[in-house]
Amino acid sequence: MPELKARLMDGAAMNRALTRIAHEILERNGGCENVCLVGIRRRGEPLARVIAEKIAAIEGREVPVGVLDITLYRDDLSPASDTGMPRLNRTQVPFSVTGKRVVLVDDVLFTGRTARAAIDALFAMGRPAQIQLAILVDRGHRELPIRADFVGKNVPTSHTELIAVKVPEIDGDTAVEIWTM
Repeated sequence: MPELKARLMDGAAMNRALTRIAHEILERNGGCENVCLVGIRRRGEPLARVIAEKIAAIEGREVPVGVLDITLYRDDLSPASDTGMPRLNRTQVPFSVTGKRVVLVDDVLFTGRTARAAIDALFAMGRPAQIQLAILVDRGHRELPIRADFVGKNVPTSHTELIAVKVPEIDGDTAVEIWTM
């Protein structure tokens, strides 16, 4: 049974990290022109919305935000229902990604497989000018040559540990925790 090892970030620390990521996105892209955010379902979605709100507060302009379901693009797809079919959620990217600087947003970067699947899903929608990756927590242990452009916190972990990012919309709490398996 998993056991809580430590609370790494509370709501205030997460807020500071997301504010820093918003500033870094603006600095790297020279503002928010031609920039859009795409959150990877589940917890990447609310994180992308928070970053977009912060960018709007800084720049006085809104950036488009979409939500990406990468289920069918995973290389480790496993059935999530009694029917043997994976459970799909809806991708909602109500704008063209072609020619845009797309910032993929997710909660944790681990092996890199989720990011790879998200890149494949984006290319199925069009040809972005550039894809950047914003991650709240980078825990290491990459299996693919993928790195985040924007990182809220680097947390070295072992394979027997789990990083849990909690967001109010899903978990009713705001925190980053490390659990031992």
